[in-house]
Amino acid sequence: MRFDSHSDVSVTQQTSAMTDPFLGSEALAAGTLTPYQLRSRYVALHKDVYLSRDVELTAHLRAKALWLRSRRRGILAGYSASALHGAKWINATLPAAMIDTNARREPCVQIWEDRIQSDEICVVDGMRVTTPKRTALDLASRFPLDPAVAAIDALVQATHLKMADAEQLVERYRGRRGIKAARTALNLVDGGAQSPKETWLRLLLIRAGFPRPQTQIAVRNEWGWSEAYLDMGWEDIKVAVEYDGEHHATSRYHYRKDIRRHEKVTHRYGWIVVRVVAEDHPGDIIYRVREARASRA
Repeated sequence: MRFDSHSDVSVTQQTSAMTDPFLGSEALAAGTLTPYQLRSRYVALHKDVYLSRDVELTAHLRAKALWLRSRRRGILAGYSASALHGAKWINATLPAAMIDTNARREPCVQIWEDRIQSDEICVVDGMRVTTPKRTALDLASRFPLDPAVAAIDALVQATHLKMADAEQLVERYRGRRGIKAARTALNLVDGGAQSPKETWLRLLLIRAGFPRPQTQIAVRNEWGWSEAYLDMGWEDIKVAVEYDGEHHATSRYHYRKDIRRHEKVTHRYGWIVVRVVAEDHPGDIIYRVREARASRA
């Protein structure tokens, strides 16, 4: 294929805008790229599906690449659907997932041949995707409990998903493999979690036998205005548990702000706050929380 200098400029401008996955055969047929440019500037994610070598691969881009692999016929599901619905904290290394009939095995791809009804499908960015309720069901029934709960917590944060809607699908698919596990996972979901570590901490407290903690507790002043929000805890006894993420240690701004907030919550409003960091042993966390609750007896 031969291009003159004017065409080369045009091609360069067009290809520089290619930050999403695309079908190489379509780009070649349209004259957007030459075979050399396709080989040298782009990497194949799947057969005939390419992405610029300069673009960082995300869960969203993995999802779109898999959709193109299906020749735009499949229904994106699982973590891929979550990413397209705007859920956070989805690791880009996780396999992209789709409900489709092409079950050919391929690295970093999960293809589920499964029954799905029309009210469980929506369209996001022109792609067919499982609705939030169906996405929650698939996550709850197909993945280990803790990662599934964390993923659905994030999905609830990103969408208007109500657990009652997901539970209706549990009844619809009663008897399907994984439904028992799905019931357990959905019962533990709480959209108040602000990170996977907060989900982990909340599940740790529940398994230790504490009453189920409330999340995102508003600490209000005498006029009813919110002065602060606490990750989780028990408002009736004013005991809270907070997970301090890395930003508390790496950002002086957040560090100073958190000190002032902690002083206000504990000194002015009388809360006991158990602060947890990544290095804390689960047994020590449980002991400290038990001691804090006992002091309120």
